[in-house]
Amino acid sequence: MKLLSNILSFTLLATLLWSCGLDNYDEPKSKLYGKVTYNGEALGLRGTGEAIQMQLYQDGFELRDPITVYVGQEGTFEALLFDGEYKLVTKDKNGPWVNTRDTMVVNLKGSTQCEVKVTPYFTITGDAISLNGNTLSGTCAINKVVATANIDRVMLLLSKTSFVDEVNNIARKDFSGMTAGNASLSMDLTGNANVASAKALYARIGVKTSGADQAIYSKVIKLK
Repeated sequence: MKLLSNILSFTLLATLLWSCGLDNYDEPKSKLYGKVTYNGEALGLRGTGEAIQMQLYQDGFELRDPITVYVGQEGTFEALLFDGEYKLVTKDKNGPWVNTRDTMVVNLKGSTQCEVKVTPYFTITGDAISLNGNTLSGTCAINKVVATANIDRVMLLLSKTSFVDEVNNIARKDFSGMTAGNASLSMDLTGNANVASAKALYARIGVKTSGADQAIYSKVIKLK
């Protein structure tokens, strides 16, 4: 019994020392932050479901698994890291832009800001959305950036939160067969109980490119 008691005491002491050792590790305190842009303008993206990702790699470590950085719907991102040199790339075949995966070297010390420049297939400008009774109307200019790109669909979206995209919405209408240029969209909301009971309403326009896994979006507009 005494031997068993000594073994248990030693095991408990070892566990406590190991736990204290874990607690003594420094946490990452340096911040990498920035935005994904085209021509200096941050892009409108899907911000829910961790849909848009970038990856950080650090040379000189045995484990080379990337650190995932999630991009928000306004094209911004941030991550807490240890100081050092990192390589930042967009995730393979992820995002509404040309899949070049150019590597950006980031020397992180304290807080560091960076700009990830991409080439989207399309951009959306001059967007305006209004709600008149049960009719949601939107207009915008869809600008083709990549000559070979084709539009799979244009989406008019409505949400009861400020997060609006093709998955997070309470009303959605898709428009097919559209091409670049000026677009006029409308959606009848009659009978939509979620819209009728919503205390707040936010809207957005999205353009999905054929072959791309994500859409490009206009800015979020608060209607109510």
